[in-house]
Amino acid sequence: MAFFIQLILVFAAIWYFIYQRAQMSLILKVSVVALAIATFFTKFVWLSWLLLLFVVVFYAFDPLRKKIFSAPLLKFFKAVLPPITETELEAIEAGDVWWEAELFQGNPDWDKLHGYPVPTLTKEENDFLNNETDALCALLNDWKIVHEDGDLSPQAWKFIKEKKFLGMIIPKEYGGLGFSALAHSSIVAKIATRSASAAVNVMVPNSLGPAELLMNYGTQEQRDQYLPKLATGEEIPCFALTSPEAGSDAGALVDKGIVCKGMHNGKEVIGLSITWNKRYITLAPVATVLGLAFKMYDPDHLLGDKEEHGITAALIPADHKGVVTGRRHNPMGMGFMNGPTQGENVFIPLDWIIGGVDYAGRGWQMLVECLSEGRGISLPALSAATGAMCYRYTGSYSKIRKQFNVDISAFEGIGEALSRIAGYTYLLESMRTMTAGAVDLHIRPSVASAIAKYHMTELSRVIVRDAMDVHGGRALILGERNYLAHCYISTPIAITVEGANILTRNLIIFGQGAIRCHPFIFREMLAAQKENEEESLEEFDSLLFRHAGYTISNVIRTLSLSLTCGIFSNTPVSGPTAKHYKQINRISSSLALVSDVAMMLLGGGLKRRERISARLGDVLSQLYMATTVLKYYEDHGRPESDEAYVRWNIENAMFESQEALNGFFVNLRNRPVAWILKRIVFPFGNPYHKPDDNLCDDIVKPMLSDNELRTRLTESVYVGNKDSDPGFIIEDAFNKLAASKDIRKAIRKEVKAGNIEASEDPKKLVDQMVKAKMYSAAQASAYIDAELARSKAINVDDFAKEDYVGGKKPASKSTAKKVTKKKTSKKKTTTSKKK
Repeated sequence: MAFFIQLILVFAAIWYFIYQRAQMSLILKVSVVALAIATFFTKFVWLSWLLLLFVVVFYAFDPLRKKIFSAPLLKFFKAVLPPITETELEAIEAGDVWWEAELFQGNPDWDKLHGYPVPTLTKEENDFLNNETDALCALLNDWKIVHEDGDLSPQAWKFIKEKKFLGMIIPKEYGGLGFSALAHSSIVAKIATRSASAAVNVMVPNSLGPAELLMNYGTQEQRDQYLPKLATGEEIPCFALTSPEAGSDAGALVDKGIVCKGMHNGKEVIGLSITWNKRYITLAPVATVLGLAFKMYDPDHLLGDKEEHGITAALIPADHKGVVTGRRHNPMGMGFMNGPTQGENVFIPLDWIIGGVDYAGRGWQMLVECLSEGRGISLPALSAATGAMCYRYTGSYSKIRKQFNVDISAFEGIGEALSRIAGYTYLLESMRTMTAGAVDLHIRPSVASAIAKYHMTELSRVIVRDAMDVHGGRALILGERNYLAHCYISTPIAITVEGANILTRNLIIFGQGAIRCHPFIFREMLAAQKENEEESLEEFDSLLFRHAGYTISNVIRTLSLSLTCGIFSNTPVSGPTAKHYKQINRISSSLALVSDVAMMLLGGGLKRRERISARLGDVLSQLYMATTVLKYYEDHGRPESDEAYVRWNIENAMFESQEALNGFFVNLRNRPVAWILKRIVFPFGNPYHKPDDNLCDDIVKPMLSDNELRTRLTESVYVGNKDSDPGFIIEDAFNKLAASKDIRKAIRKEVKAGNIEASEDPKKLVDQMVKAKMYSAAQASAYIDAELARSKAINVDDFAKEDYVGGKKPASKSTAKKVTKKKTSKKKTTTSKKK
């Protein structure tokens, strides 16, 4: 009996300190004290002390532990560890881990989250957003850009260059605007609500482009030469990475540069002879400077003993001899510049390598690090713009459009679609703000930006699909007043670029995230690859022992939180959102445990079990998204109006996490382990459910009236102020109908009572009301104006037979040829001048 009392007391003490993730030395000290106290009150039991002594000896005597435990495990680890290529290693190491690591490791530090500064625009940035950006939007006619001209107007291009839209991220000392990532994101988002084509043309030079690479890696000479001209649009940049045979697989890149001697500016110099064939390159048709990624080789050892240098990035003037640009792709019919570029045996000097010859072979690391920043700004901005625009206009339309004599917003089926638009729009804005804020903290959030890119583009697809369904035929007919169609058509572009979403979900989020976010795995991998066996074992043993403690802690924490439903876990706040932090703690701990077990069971095979790893990535993503919502709510002063939106998103995230974990348990081939894990994670069955109908109704209500929350969530939407602006048409009707709701209600009541005669003509209705002295002439006029505005808002464009064209005019093809010929002619002239 004494033995069991001692065991229970020691076990309880160990349980508590393991739950708190205390160091092993502290746990052993507490165990000794607990056993001593138990012995004092009972009697000495040698078996209890023997067990404790065994653990102490195993912990304290390194040679014994290494021989019995660590050395065999290291041998096994090396056997199952897949070889890591240099490209893979660069991709894994690129960028920074950030808040997502806290979520992955199972014990998020909420003070850290709340300690991140609130992302805000400076006065200069805010003024630019509300003045220059609005002015640019006013110059854009998306119908003409897409269906008539195939490009922005010359006036719009001129304005973009003069106001330095292409140099938002370039520091002021080089003539740029020096704006923050949040400003870059906000400006692109607003432009996107007017024209996605224009937004893409603006965002690419400020995202993954030569300017970003030059600022981070370029030589001072390269910065001085290019940055001032890039800032003012004198130079138009593009960056060429994707090849027909190598998209996301940079290791398969076939474009190559051979180190050799050649003539440049009348002198023989060592340089590169480059051959490339690239496609999908945004701005390539109009670019004046080409960023180029290729594999660099030195077969004659002109630079040293190394023959294969790896992926390298260089800057080449577009009019340089042998560079071929000018032709265009047609991405979903949109009007942004995109096309191929080729070159065969094009000779360039070595100092055109970005960063100079010292950066030869470091191109992939440079690109991945810059991509982690751009991926966290540009595509999230487009997605958030889609959400904001659909939220505002679909809510307005559902109040304007009547069916069976009631607003369509009253139908539950419409309400279901509206609730997804509302909830996901709040989430998109939260993610956009927090992820851009990370970049402004000088963090390169490689995993967080992948989460943002994948889920924000996918959610924008859900939102615009629902918006199209609510609008019905109003959204299907192309024309100047259709504000949804181009958004719907272009959504797959954002999903595909900067790494297709299948790749992002299945390989990057968990594949890179697990290795980088786990506190020990990556360091164990590096230790196992060391050539010195003694050093390898020493480092591996230290990491392995701590890893074992981490795994045990995950088991204890997860089981504790599951059995108590997370009620007693820590929360940084009180009030209505406190419970949400507790549930995130629970799922975070579950993810840490399940991920650890998956990596131990599957080892290198986890990389090939993409559906298994993707489900774990989904859990990490849902946790990240949920915390961005909580951060947004806190940053805006915890407004009561947001509480339903926060609850909807947290409940949805917990449910989706539960579904992903259950999918993991069902498909894990080791059935006993899957069974045990599920009983630890969900001992009482599935605890989470989708948001209920009442909650969905609560988050729809703000969409249907003018209020602070609606204004805040849609402040990025450019509405316009002209009768021809598609956004103004819908908003004008929405506002006029809201202002005249009393007289409309009265008319319906009087018609129903038989006091006035029903009529399809609004003028006849109000004339009867005025004659009966129920309303004034001014009120009647407001009602008529509202009805006319409603009619204009629900109508669609039509075309005369002789004017109608199904797509671009045939003349555009010949125009494209003329441009290409002209450009080619110009190159020949330039070449002859050089000669």
